[in-house]
Amino acid sequence: MTRIALLGCGRIGKMHAATVVRAKGAELTAVYDPVAAAAEEIGQRYSCTVAASAEEAIALADAVLIATSTATHADLIEASAKAGKAIFCEKPIDLSLDRVIACRQAIAGFEKPVQIGFNRRFDPGHRAARDATRAGEIGDLQQVIITSRDPGLASRDYLRVSGGIFRDMTIHDFDLARFMLGEEPIEVFATGSTLVDPTLAEFDDVDSTMIVMRTASGKLCHINNSRAAAYGYDQRVELFGSKGMLISGNRRAHHVERFNAMTTGAGEPYLDFFIERYVEAFELGLQSFLACVASNTKPDATFEDGEKALVLAEAAIRSKAEGRFVKVGEITG
Repeated sequence: MTRIALLGCGRIGKMHAATVVRAKGAELTAVYDPVAAAAEEIGQRYSCTVAASAEEAIALADAVLIATSTATHADLIEASAKAGKAIFCEKPIDLSLDRVIACRQAIAGFEKPVQIGFNRRFDPGHRAARDATRAGEIGDLQQVIITSRDPGLASRDYLRVSGGIFRDMTIHDFDLARFMLGEEPIEVFATGSTLVDPTLAEFDDVDSTMIVMRTASGKLCHINNSRAAAYGYDQRVELFGSKGMLISGNRRAHHVERFNAMTTGAGEPYLDFFIERYVEAFELGLQSFLACVASNTKPDATFEDGEKALVLAEAAIRSKAEGRFVKVGEITG
């Protein structure tokens, strides 16, 4: 059994706690949150230690699952690595690329797994489409189209400190694009608007975006985001190649369609939001992490992947600000 310490007991921390408890080969041994009541709720529910500090929780475990606020991620990665614990950290590593680079340098030589929470890599449909592409089913991959639209705006307090849509929301899509393309994008063009809530401009943020990326071989990727889709959580990936196309689509509670005098082909609503839509992905991501801990092997979503996704986010931010294609090399140095 891999003993896991959970740091952060908010919404996503609660989801991770339940996922750990359900997982074979894992034991939720300790939890910590600066809001004591949040940690005590999980501790009582799953009969695990409620630690008085992050350091105490880390010391009690074999691996650390970091689900705290983004600003604490890099510090907790460094503390966990110093304690010799395997690490699973929610995205992003930090909102500052400089801080991410400093964290990478601080843990250089650390030999245990460090996995970043890019759960979409583990979604069964997304992964099946990617594997079929790698197997040559659609010939030469030419285009990747990613649609990612939230069902509604997050709270204003959250959006104010989120780092902006590219670092907070699109970062999942930047990682998924790299995962699907199998090549690194070398240039990025991004634009955006405040079509849902014009007051987001106060944070220098937008709620609707489109991004185009190109790899060195010419493969193209288009990402479109919205913070508020009236019909629910819209998550689709299209892979287009010289011999065909693959689509990994939205998920519903079931796929019964209704036909009557008023409508045809009416289906169930999409699953509510990321916790419901990607429940299998979260579970499979944790199982993959546990396997890496057991064998001390490299995870599928590495620290390097977290850094590269943030580089693409920074390129998108610069592109939107300057109205031009940005070479990724401008961001990386």
